[in-house]
Amino acid sequence: MLVIPAIDILNGKCVRLTQGNFSLAKKYSNNPVQMAKRFTQAGATRIHIVDLDGAKSGKPINFTLIKKTRQSTPAILEIGGGIRNLKTAKTYLDLGIDKIIIGTSVIKNLKLIKNLIDKYGSQRIIIGLDLNKDKIVINGWKKTSQQNYLSLAKKLKKIGTREIICTDISRDGMLSNPNLEPIKKLQALGFWVIISGGIANINTIKKLQTQKFYGAILGKALYENKINFKQAIKLTKTTNNLTKRIIPCLDVKNNQVVKGIKFKKLTFAGDPAELGKKYAEAGADELVFLDITATLEKRKTLCSMVQKIANNIFIPFTVGGGIKSVKDISAVLKAGADKIAINTAGVLNPKLIKQASKKFGSQCIVVAIDTKKVNNDYFVYINSGKTKTKLKVLDWVRQVEKLGAGEILLTAIDRDGTKSGFDNNLLRQICSTVNIPIIASGGAGKLADFKNAIIKGGADAVLAASIFHYNKKTINTLKKYLKKNNINVRI
Repeated sequence: MLVIPAIDILNGKCVRLTQGNFSLAKKYSNNPVQMAKRFTQAGATRIHIVDLDGAKSGKPINFTLIKKTRQSTPAILEIGGGIRNLKTAKTYLDLGIDKIIIGTSVIKNLKLIKNLIDKYGSQRIIIGLDLNKDKIVINGWKKTSQQNYLSLAKKLKKIGTREIICTDISRDGMLSNPNLEPIKKLQALGFWVIISGGIANINTIKKLQTQKFYGAILGKALYENKINFKQAIKLTKTTNNLTKRIIPCLDVKNNQVVKGIKFKKLTFAGDPAELGKKYAEAGADELVFLDITATLEKRKTLCSMVQKIANNIFIPFTVGGGIKSVKDISAVLKAGADKIAINTAGVLNPKLIKQASKKFGSQCIVVAIDTKKVNNDYFVYINSGKTKTKLKVLDWVRQVEKLGAGEILLTAIDRDGTKSGFDNNLLRQICSTVNIPIIASGGAGKLADFKNAIIKGGADAVLAASIFHYNKKTINTLKKYLKKNNINVRI
């Protein structure tokens, strides 16, 4: 379950309301930006921010403060308050805000919600339902709509909404217990529901955790020291704190593992079977094998090599290169692969991704995406990074998710082999756009690069080659480092 600290901004200050009453606002800090930094340092990977002035006025009032907050923390930021048209939404999303919360407009302008989901993806659009009994409260909690929340929720489901923050205003700031009845009803409709209002102490979180709710927003209890945030994080296995995977990659050419820089200047790195066994025994969580010349040479994947490696390892094994059909996938899975990576063939024939996920299950299908930045936009490249397509990477990740991909292996070509660190800005954009795991690839040079890809980029797994092949760092050393930095890894 996610635990998300809240920052409510009123007149430039960090405050908490009681039951939505602005006259009862209590100030806790003069500096919301500093508060966001404190939460980040305490381990927050996601922060909930509401522009209360904006909620009342219907337009952003504390935009400058929110901009400074974005610049001060790598955490995922979700922003609400005064977002009631496409222009305002675009301004926030273009700023780098990961998710926006739409409240009042959900009653007044359902078309806006649909347009935002179609344009930016459902992962970036959260619906805020503030409830008084079963009615929705809008306009900064000043007006009660006669719209029933469940009737509205069913309409929202039809247009692609996934995530809802549900607040019972009678419990907000009261340090009582949350009203779980609407939460469970919304959850039954298939939404990811985040609970807001009534989180009293660590025992409340324990109870919510056992019921497998998606998340909870911590407000007054956090500011009044009723909850220790580090303890809350430790207690809950949040979505962003699931076990992160360390994945060595075997790029294979002419039956040998090779490594280059930006997909060029390839040098010998070892025997595939020997390295695969070595990494499995060293504690790798998974292994990736890419037959990097199969597509260019117009041949099938090296299934005999795949089988040799599979026979000597005991960890999940992903294989890519030269896979063009469902028949090819069957052959590679039969040879011992657990998952298949589809790259060029998926771009040329997107239906393959859908067919494969339907036949073998999305958990088997990884879409590998190689990308470069050209004139401020990231484009998809195919044929081992040699051919630029017209596809923009954000559009492609949305499409492959809809087609049934279970995971994305994202390689920043210009970072590959450079040891300059992962492209965390790109990672963050991708991770906030789709709801499938993202494997970061390209740029690992030091231990901190892995940490930053996870914390700043939001990656679910990190893939690397050179740093392991040439014994710069061991998998065990890396995992101990990540563990020390409060990142959940398997040791």
